[in-house]
Amino acid sequence: MTFETVNLVFQAIVFLFAISIHESAHAWMANRRGDPTANMLGRITLNPIKHIDPIGTILLPAIAWFAHMPVLGWAKPTPVNPRNFKNPVLDDVLTSVAGPVSNFLTALVALGLLLLISLTSPTGREIVHETTYGIVLLSGGSLLVPLSMLLYNLLLINVVLAVFNLIPIPPLDGSHVLRHALSGPALALYDRIGFFGLLALVYFGPGLLSRLISPFMAFFIYFLR
Repeated sequence: MTFETVNLVFQAIVFLFAISIHESAHAWMANRRGDPTANMLGRITLNPIKHIDPIGTILLPAIAWFAHMPVLGWAKPTPVNPRNFKNPVLDDVLTSVAGPVSNFLTALVALGLLLLISLTSPTGREIVHETTYGIVLLSGGSLLVPLSMLLYNLLLINVVLAVFNLIPIPPLDGSHVLRHALSGPALALYDRIGFFGLLALVYFGPGLLSRLISPFMAFFIYFLR
């Protein structure tokens, strides 16, 4: 089995886990802030079936994989009823950013485990270093090889999802922060053109996405060198 095949399988597994973490965090925070809607629908769960969106979870990641782009996408939106919030603006912002924050925290856990492997032995350090740069040879029999690959994908995909979802374009999470600074016609226009802006970003701006994601990945990779 080739590196590319194993890596693809790990990416699919990690992506489903990452979106489940992301949406569960939204649902959990909304419930904490007074809106039980998502909780009542069983969305505080790591079961990916509860979170799959045909376009964002299946079609878009497939396009990204075939185009050799970072894995991008989203899950089925977590239902939120802002009327249940005691502080509608603050609670909406906290609920929105909870998803990306959960992805960053998961990436930190993956980083910590990779560092632990790296510190176990010179072999562990070499495997982690090779995994980081995508030059792992699937031979040698060490269980640290597939484990490091899985953890690196866990790090990468969670960082990509966190940064992508923080972009202030509707319906991404970052838009919930910016839209509270708008009102009237500006807000209506922002909501109306947002989806087309998202499509343009995904299909015509891979270079921009890479520039947005690269500094965050560079921060994590710095600790693995």
